[in-house]
Amino acid sequence: MKRRVVITGCGAISPVGNTVDTLWKNLVNGKCGIDFIKKFDTTDLKVTIAGEVNDFEPRDYIKKNEIRKTDLFTQYALGAAVQAMEDSGVQEHVDPTRLGVYMGSGIGGIHTFITECEKMTTKGPGRISPFFIPMMISNIAAGSIAIRYNAQGPCLPVVTACATSTNAIGEAYRAIKHGYADAIIAGGTEASITPLAIAGFTNCMALTTVNDPTQASIPFDKRRSGFVMGEGAGALILEDLETALKRGAKIYGEIVGYGNTCDAYHITAPHPEAIGGARSITQALAEAVAAGVILEDSQFYINTHGTSTPLNDKSETIAIKKAMSDHLSRTLVSSTKSMTGHMLGAAGAIEAIAAIMALKDGVIPPTIGYEEPDPDCDLDVVPNEKRLIQSDVALSLSLGFGGHNGCLAFVKYTEV
Repeated sequence: MKRRVVITGCGAISPVGNTVDTLWKNLVNGKCGIDFIKKFDTTDLKVTIAGEVNDFEPRDYIKKNEIRKTDLFTQYALGAAVQAMEDSGVQEHVDPTRLGVYMGSGIGGIHTFITECEKMTTKGPGRISPFFIPMMISNIAAGSIAIRYNAQGPCLPVVTACATSTNAIGEAYRAIKHGYADAIIAGGTEASITPLAIAGFTNCMALTTVNDPTQASIPFDKRRSGFVMGEGAGALILEDLETALKRGAKIYGEIVGYGNTCDAYHITAPHPEAIGGARSITQALAEAVAAGVILEDSQFYINTHGTSTPLNDKSETIAIKKAMSDHLSRTLVSSTKSMTGHMLGAAGAIEAIAAIMALKDGVIPPTIGYEEPDPDCDLDVVPNEKRLIQSDVALSLSLGFGGHNGCLAFVKYTEV
């Protein structure tokens, strides 16, 4: 069984907005969500900026007595999932045993982990919360969403570092395409802006130490020196086309391809020849061709991984050139991480939403902060200003620690 899969709902909690409409408006207008960290004292840290979520109210999505039993990453996930489900309206039209949840997180409940470790060292084991383990484990966001919506179908919490939610969406696509579910709540969540995580990423040379919010996350710019941490969650409702049409659903777009590869090279560095990244793109495009997409007639937009690290942006450029060689003149790329920072396990979901909205609205969000071109990153990165152009195919590309590469291919929905 091979079925068409469409997107019928979206939800977002992000540094540039806590609804999809606000997120998209701010991305298109080039609004930077990176600022000085306000949630804790950064005096002893080399890095003092991040893409923090602002004005998030968990009581909008979670019962008051449940909030203290859930880590922030699960709260963000529930927020995005509730928005997406309300947007879609699918719940009343799908058998609970055919409704799934594929919600991943790269790190999980680090806030809870830190709090309970501090209790252990200062107050002893008797003071550890009985909710410590279920609050911390990375699968609990997916489990909590499943409980919320009585989703008794496949439930899979993907953990592939920065490629997490791209893989979650891709695997959800395959599950529906091949008949294992009719609808899946898919995406990723992350809430790891803490002193411990900031210090860890800083000491492994991943974060920029440029503490100027407007000059720190500058993907593909020659001055780039590392990524800026972000946080939040993104959720998409993937649904079998027949089910969506039968209930008259609003359709944002169609997912037509997915690539999933590994560099098998290094725990943090990308392969210098970008073999795995390029192959993930070609896999997604090959599946799109099988679905009827004519590449030679298409205008492409790629929402890149674009982290603003020296190695990633160079390697990703190589991957795109290899995979898109025959279509490079019809390809625009941009990095929305220039505005959100790197949302880690949530990045791919937010960027998939951006890719879908770019197709839907005929506008490419910019890469902001771009001033100094890098000969090693000589793509059209849509610098600083949105570009009004109708794309035919949108790709969302994610690359993660451990060598994980994921690519999603989207098109506008059309009847066949």
